[in-house]
Amino acid sequence: MSVRSVPTVVQLFTGFSTVALSGFGGVLPITRRTLVEKRGWLDEAEFVELLSLGQLLPGPNIVNLAVMLGDRRRGLPGALAAVAGLLTGPLIVVLSLATLHQRYGHLPVVQHAISGMAAAACGLLVAMGLKMAWLHPKNPRTVAVALLAMAAIAGLGWPLLKVLLIAGPMALLWAAREER
Repeated sequence: MSVRSVPTVVQLFTGFSTVALSGFGGVLPITRRTLVEKRGWLDEAEFVELLSLGQLLPGPNIVNLAVMLGDRRRGLPGALAAVAGLLTGPLIVVLSLATLHQRYGHLPVVQHAISGMAAAACGLLVAMGLKMAWLHPKNPRTVAVALLAMAAIAGLGWPLLKVLLIAGPMALLWAAREER
């Protein structure tokens, strides 16, 4: 693990607050850019490791990632600060927007704005996935597992847990065979 910078508890709170308040409809791309590229709290491999673990655990994967990063860098206070930073700002914003949407959500301009934001969020997610895939080792078996998982979720509509329960052991078996 090559970590360039170890954040303080306050930096964990402000860093995850910045991440949370920078994204609407999902903060995964912003989280990766902030934690890996801007602040250097994680390298690419550790980000992928924590994100993968976060997806296997119950709950939102970004919250799980915040807990694990905070805990690794500053113990329990760091985990609590990271989660508080991640959730406090959006809670206030969401409660305010819910109040406004309840009053003005039926207006066409509001509906068009929501559609536009959804398209932008999809674009950010695809861009982040391509960037992560580009940096990941180009092993044909790894690519095969990724494509099968994507086909199962996007094409067949399988739930994530089912795909993980099939693709995870498959990837482990292939990796074990490669190490022999």
